[in-house]
Order: sequence, then C-alpha cells, then structure tokens
Amino acid sequence: MTSTARAEAAFTDIMTFPPPEVTSPAAAHILAFVFADVWQRPGLSRRDRHFVTLPCVAAADAEGPLRDHVYAALNSGEVTITEMREAVLHFAVYGGWPKASRFNMIVDEQWHRIHGERGVEVPPPPPLLPLTTPSDPEARLAAGEQSFKDVNCLPFAPARDDPFHGAGILNFVFGEMWLRPALGMRERRLITVACVAFQDAPYPIISHVYAALKSRDLSFTEMDELTLHFAAYYGWPKAAHLSQVAAEQKSRVTEEWAAEGHGQSA
Repeated sequence: MTSTARAEAAFTDIMTFPPPEVTSPAAAHILAFVFADVWQRPGLSRRDRHFVTLPCVAAADAEGPLRDHVYAALNSGEVTITEMREAVLHFAVYGGWPKASRFNMIVDEQWHRIHGERGVEVPPPPPLLPLTTPSDPEARLAAGEQSFKDVNCLPFAPARDDPFHGAGILNFVFGEMWLRPALGMRERRLITVACVAFQDAPYPIISHVYAALKSRDLSFTEMDELTLHFAAYYGWPKAAHLSQVAAEQKSRVTEEWAAEGHGQSA
C-alpha cells in the first residue's frame, strides 16, 4: 500500500467516510500528517482525541470540519450523544456561548443525519430533571466551593460576594457543570485544556494544566500528546505556549509530589 493509500485509509477509518480528493499540497499533508500520523500515535486514545478535536474545530469558526468531526465522533460510536451534548455545555463555559450555540445546532443536525442514513427514528433525549446537584441555594454554593477546590487542586475557593464568582463560578460552573455525571472528569479535562489553550487568558491555562496534571487525570505523556494534537487542529503558535506552560507545570507538580512523598506519574 502506498503512503497516500495508507493516509486515505486512516482518514476513512477515523472519519467514517471517504477522504476528499487531494487537490493541493496542504490537503496531502493533512492526510499524511494529521490522520496517518497524529491520530495513530499511542499517547492518547482515539476517543480522547475526539475530545481535543471537537473544541478546537468548534472554536475555529470552520463549520465544515465541525460537521465532519461531530459526525465522525457520533457515527463511530466513540462518543455518545449524551456525552456530545455535555461536551457542548462544557465548551460553552470555556469557549463561549455563541460558538457553543452553533456547535449545538450542528450536533442536532448530524444526529438526525446519522439516524436518517440508518433508516431509524431519532430517540428522545433523556429528561433534564431531576438535576443531580443541590437545589437549595446554600447547599449549591457549598457544593460549588468544594468542587472548585477538588477540580483545581487548591485549598481555597473564591469569595461568593460578586456575581461572577458567586452566581457564575460557584453556583453554575463548579456547583453544576463540573458535577454533571454524563461526562467524565478526564473528558472534561481534555476539553478544558484545549479551550484555555486557544484563549489568551494567562491564569486559566496555568491553573487548568496544573490541575489536570496534579490530579493525575492526565499523565505527563498524555499532556504532551494533547499538545501535539491541539497543534494540528488549532495551530502551532498557541500550541507552543501550551507546551511551555505544560513544561513549567510538570516541574511544579513534580516538586509538590516530592514534598508530599509521592512519585511522579509519567
């Protein structure tokens, strides 16, 4: 099999449909590098890579790739529709609600497309209620404070006394979204790190890369693979920044583990 044939086969396997005709050097290198190389690397599973790819293409204002990758993730069965919808909600918080609105629209569109192709009815969505998080305001804020500490691997939580922290961060982001059971912590880490990497806010990228490593939800090797995959889908300059932050946080976490008497998780 030629290298071109291998790349085309890799694309078909990942995307669940045949590759487009190669008409430019860029298209040829996308097949050869992104699909025949990056997606095949062992450092992250294919399922993991979907959770890095989806926020990147959702943020990049590229509707064609977003449609293709939503379709591939759902059609392959590697991401369930419930997980996909939770991924949209998580992306909304870290990537922005307007872009998430389009992401959500495309999820609905591709879910209907898949069922149309299979000749079956679209199943009804699971009911939203009852929520699994506390409804009492005080209990909800308390849960948000504990969740903030747990997710961020910090001994403190922000004060409640302003709308951003109280109503937003503690009540919803950590008092509801991070606690929703339909998406695992590992998947939420992957989405979050991708999102903070394409944003230009200096503290969130440090805090979330640190927390993903300190919690051991992502190993050092997995963070390196996430960075490479992110580079392929969102660009090398921002990936270079992510790589620098990851290197700094690996050193920080290693020192903390040594002080705590724990070994490194590579």
